[in-house]
Amino acid sequence: MLINLNKIILIIFFLTFITNSFAGDLKLGKETAQTICASCHGLDGVSSSAGNSALIPNITAQDKGYLVSRLKDYKSGKIEHPQMSLIAQMLSEEDIENVSEWYSSIIIKIELPQ
Repeated sequence: MLINLNKIILIIFFLTFITNSFAGDLKLGKETAQTICASCHGLDGVSSSAGNSALIPNITAQDKGYLVSRLKDYKSGKIEHPQMSLIAQMLSEEDIENVSEWYSSIIIKIELPQ
């Protein structure tokens, strides 16, 4: 019984560690979004180009994995874009995780007309 309990505790610790190591920091993500991303995408992820466009898309509540993937692709040059490729180069891996956590955590509330 003691061995099984130790295994259970070890598994719980491992899962907690893995989950926390991949989680972004919302506060740091917000700071990065304010200083780097907000001028185009807005702090709330709503594009400042007066609507969603191919040039500056809305990124509100996008899937975190998608945002991380896209930023890494811009950074590596897999996706070429004049502005985003340069901006992604300024971001560390931690910055990418954090800013992706920020934008993916935004909650959209939809209200139907009365």
